[in-house]
Order: sequence, then C-alpha cells, then structure tokens
Amino acid sequence: MIDWTEEGIVLAARRHGEADVLLSALTAGHGRHMGLVRGGAGRRLRGALEPGNRLRLTWKSRLDAQLGAFTIEPVDEVVGRLIDDADRLTALGAMAAVLDRVLPDRQIVPGLLERTQALILALEHAPVTVWAALFVMHERDLLAEMGFGLDLARCAVTGGTDDLAHVSPRTGRAVSRGAGRPYVDRLLPLPSFLNDMTFLQDSGPAIDRRSMAGSPAGPPLAEIVDGMRLTLYFLDRHGFAGAGRPPPPLRVTLAERLTRRAAGARPSPADAGNTPTTR
Repeated sequence: MIDWTEEGIVLAARRHGEADVLLSALTAGHGRHMGLVRGGAGRRLRGALEPGNRLRLTWKSRLDAQLGAFTIEPVDEVVGRLIDDADRLTALGAMAAVLDRVLPDRQIVPGLLERTQALILALEHAPVTVWAALFVMHERDLLAEMGFGLDLARCAVTGGTDDLAHVSPRTGRAVSRGAGRPYVDRLLPLPSFLNDMTFLQDSGPAIDRRSMAGSPAGPPLAEIVDGMRLTLYFLDRHGFAGAGRPPPPLRVTLAERLTRRAAGARPSPADAGNTPTTR
C-alpha cells in the first residue's frame, strides 16, 4: 500500500458515478494529483470540494501508477467567503481551471503552490487592481513553467529596454514602440506593470493578509485587461489549442467581466442575477 498526506488546493471535482467525485488537486510534493473521493458528491463533502478551497489530503493506492483514493479534511473554504463577490469568485474558478488544464499529472513545480496560495489570499483581501494584476503575473509565470516563457525585458528588434510597448504574438518577445510602429496592428499590447511591479513594493516578499489589505492601488484596470488578453493568447496557443480544447469558460468570463469594469459599464443582466459557481 502506498499513501501520503499533505495539504492541497482543489483544482477540479468531477462527478464519477452517482456518489463519488474525481478530485484534481495541486500539492507541493506531488504536483497536480488525481484521486477518487468516495461520497464526494454528497451534501457533507460537496462544499469542501469547490475549486480554490484548501484541503488536507490523504492519498492511498495499492500501486503508485493506479488512480488511488483521497480522504479529505477541509482546511480553508475560501469559496464560501467569496460567494457574494462575482468577480473574485470568477477569478478563483478561472485560476483553478487553468491550472487543472495545463499542468501535467504528478509533475512537481517548485513554488507553484505557494504562489497560488498568495494569489488566493490576494483575491480575498486585496483591491481589484492588485489581485487582477497578480492573476496576470501568475499566468505569466505559469507559461514560463510550461517552457513558453515571455521575454518582456528587452526589445527583440533593437535590444533596448526603453519604451517597451508591444509583444510579438509569434515569439512572445517585447518590442519597443518605435520598432513596432510599422507592425502595430499585428502586435499585442505590453502592459507596463509586467516590467514594473512597484505597486507591490510595500508588500514585501511574504504576502499576507495585513500587507494585502494595506497594499497601494495597482496598475490601471485597462492595462490589466491587456495583460489578461496577453497571457490568455499564449496559454491558448501553447496549452489549450495544442490539446484540442478551448480555454476554460470561466477564464474567458473573467476577461469579459474586467473589460466591462475597465470601461465603466454596468454588469450584464446575467451577471447581476447570477453569482458564478466555480465548478
């Protein structure tokens, strides 16, 4: 019998038969790991298995290569605290869905669990311009972990570091405003906050509730929307489309919600009448 116990973040919980759930969770020591939760579809466990919640997981199997089964113990059910904030709840579900879609099974990514926990903390406690900017940075770092890192610090044409304004959709490299002028309609906007994270300078390396609650305003929401489009473009190209699947619907919805918010538009009737579920 093989077994281990550690904390993890729920990425997805899919119905398996009438009563059970197939759980996908992000862990530090075992990567994105799958397991069967017996009775997970029942009322007693259903709430704990919402994507974004943190659990204490015990995984058991006769052989390491088998699916195995999880027994779970709730540690932090953040979904319940975000249930009345549709933007934050959508972002939480989008983050979990992206990780579930692109992470290889059981591949350990050092530091990813900690970065994901920091983003969840921001989603609960930071202003929208901070948590949304951190969301984009989380996806930028995820692209790097996948082997498709964006090179945003230097112009691909001139080699300079000044006035970087665009990103090549072909190479993922930055392009300065002058060098990109003849091709501007074919380039992606480069949000300046991806190269200048001064909005986080007061938070320090250890992000906690206290620093989040007191963090200064983040970059303009319109820049963050450009960042959302940038990372989604490359995630789609290298992750979702490559696997023959569209981007997770919640990730698309998040970009749409923040686009409307940046434009000062009122939420659509569907938004106003429904709080999104993270499933």
